[in-house]
Amino acid sequence: MLDKSDIKAVIEANGEVFPTKEEFSSFQEEMRKSFSSLLTSIDSYATKADTYFQEMVMLSHKVDRHEKWLKQIADKLGLKLEI
Repeated sequence: MLDKSDIKAVIEANGEVFPTKEEFSSFQEEMRKSFSSLLTSIDSYATKADTYFQEMVMLSHKVDRHEKWLKQIADKLGLKLEI
């Protein structure tokens, strides 16, 4: 059987292992702040990546348009373009 000293030892051990409500609340607040900071960083990166991809699409269309113009000019001048 457990005596009073054993019970006190178990209670003290549990007090050290398991957080209190106050400790858990402060932990939650820290995690909320960290998560918010992380979301801000991810949103910033996603915005930059989206802008970059849009610029690449526009650049690709521009290059295609210029290539088409060069082919038209070459056809009018009677030149054969080799790719």
